[in-house]
Amino acid sequence: MKSQSPGYQQIASDVELGADVQIYSFVNLYGCSIGAQTKIGTFVEVQKGAKIGARCKISSHTFICEGVTIEDEVFIGHGVTFINDRYPRATTVHGELQGASDWSCQSTLIKRGASIGSGSTVLGGVTVGEGAIVGAGSVVTKDVPPKTVVAGNPASRINSVTQ
Repeated sequence: MKSQSPGYQQIASDVELGADVQIYSFVNLYGCSIGAQTKIGTFVEVQKGAKIGARCKISSHTFICEGVTIEDEVFIGHGVTFINDRYPRATTVHGELQGASDWSCQSTLIKRGASIGSGSTVLGGVTVGEGAIVGAGSVVTKDVPPKTVVAGNPASRINSVTQ
């Protein structure tokens, strides 16, 4: 690991880091894995069970929750939020705070070479296909096919990737 700024990082002992990972200040990582040569920007949190591949760029102010898998060579823009529960509640029907057994984590998959634009929100249970592009500020509510450009709220197809 190569730290770009001294201190102000919370990296738990259970984090798996590949070679030459770059981590900037004010980052919180626990129970996750980060592939080789990936860059993690300032103010990023990656939760337990999340997996980030090699040669990815995770821009500042991004939240990657449990259940998210990001394959190799993926770009995640600034302020991207992943969601793993489409029907969140603070309490059970009995008024008690929910625990781990009171909800189901939805998995999200971002395939190799995809790009997620700044300010986007990606709901749980979604797959963004290989080489796809999600426009800035989009809300991804359903699967995105490979080599497709989507944008908007909800995100919808606007073009194909030609490169």
